[in-house]
Amino acid sequence: MQSRTAIGLMSGTSMDGIDAALLTSDPSGQLRQGPALAQPYDGETKARLQGILGGQGARGEIQATAEHLTHLHAEIIHKLLKENELTHDSIDIIGFHGHTIMHQPEAGKTCQIGNGALLARLTGIDVVDDFRSADVAAGGQGAPLAPLYHGALAAGLAKPLAVVNIGGVANVTWIGPDGLDGGGDGMLAFDTGPGNAMIDDWVRRCGLGDMDRGGHLAGQGQVDGAGLAALMANDYFARTPPKSLDRNDFVLPENPGWSSNDGAATLTAFTARTIALAWNHFPANPKQWLICGGGRHNPALMAALRAELAADVAPVESVGWRGDFLEAEAFAYLALRHLDGLPLSLPGTTGVPRPLPGGRLNRHSV
Repeated sequence: MQSRTAIGLMSGTSMDGIDAALLTSDPSGQLRQGPALAQPYDGETKARLQGILGGQGARGEIQATAEHLTHLHAEIIHKLLKENELTHDSIDIIGFHGHTIMHQPEAGKTCQIGNGALLARLTGIDVVDDFRSADVAAGGQGAPLAPLYHGALAAGLAKPLAVVNIGGVANVTWIGPDGLDGGGDGMLAFDTGPGNAMIDDWVRRCGLGDMDRGGHLAGQGQVDGAGLAALMANDYFARTPPKSLDRNDFVLPENPGWSSNDGAATLTAFTARTIALAWNHFPANPKQWLICGGGRHNPALMAALRAELAADVAPVESVGWRGDFLEAEAFAYLALRHLDGLPLSLPGTTGVPRPLPGGRLNRHSV
């Protein structure tokens, strides 16, 4: 088997932009991270995505936004290749997640917009897309999908281990001593609750930007205990995994009576507490909690997590991982697994009845 190189792409539920990351797998299966690039969305693109969340909006607008999004993904690939003096024929495959606008696995529905066939033509590189629908059709949650990559990265780390991704929605991967051995029986993964989404929405409602940068607002606020209790009164948190969420499954209270600072503090505490509740579902206590995604850049959120967990909590950089590009790398990894016909999801990660392949291959020459 020869070395193969993939580019993974991610447009996450925080709607902040596109991440692209290069990943190489050598003949022994060892992974090597390559160049990576982030491209923020402009205001118009964010507004277009927000306007079609939940599948709302006319079909024509959804299709037009999908095509627009696909061209933006092609642009970041061309930029990544050019800046690193790479050619398209040096890349074997692209893992194209698209952007989730609706996720209702209990109804057998999930929708990630983006045109894999168009991206293949625009880049001259084969593309794997549609990563989630086979899982949902088989009765799985279709999410989260990064756990197999977490398991591959964690092969040499002490276990049990918990990896938490805090994007718009937060999810956790528990990796036991067996890790990916035995078909992944040593892994459990699920969405824990809102990550940054409600905090971001609150900051927008207050007219103070798109996010609580550096946890500045939360750091100056006081948690509303009654408000936090009301947010926690949701049966999702007690449900046994597998389970997953749509970005908008949790919405802001209409008139909570919070100041901007107190609202940010309360919602930050909510995210931290719901992540901590994941502990109740683990087969054994983690030796360490590793945090990736944009939430790890928020000192107020990281402090709240450490207080809730009373455990070793650290950003994934502490073990040499790239927290800003982990999900993009994951879809590069899943694209390579697709080429080998290997499972992309497991009973413990999405609730599928058996380890399940997935994805759809789009040839650039067709």
